[in-house]
Amino acid sequence: MDNLGWVAIISILTAGMCMAVGSIGPAIGEARALVQALNSIAQQPDETGTITRTLFVGMAMVESTAIYCFVVAMILIFANPFWTYFISGIKG
Repeated sequence: MDNLGWVAIISILTAGMCMAVGSIGPAIGEARALVQALNSIAQQPDETGTITRTLFVGMAMVESTAIYCFVVAMILIFANPFWTYFISGIKG
């Protein structure tokens, strides 16, 4: 197998690992935040609006970590700088 094939295989495996590992933390964090919010709403139903608003802002912040992992995975697959290096080596 040539170097370009190895770059492709490693890029795809790394992108998959990035998404797998990078989505576990946000999923656990969002679940724990939801549990705490539901407990808070159960204890203080009058504050439902404030708790819900804060929950959504917190979930958006936690979800940004998974989005960053997705961006890194897309860069590894579609905009990998090693692709250009090996393709220019093959042509030149």
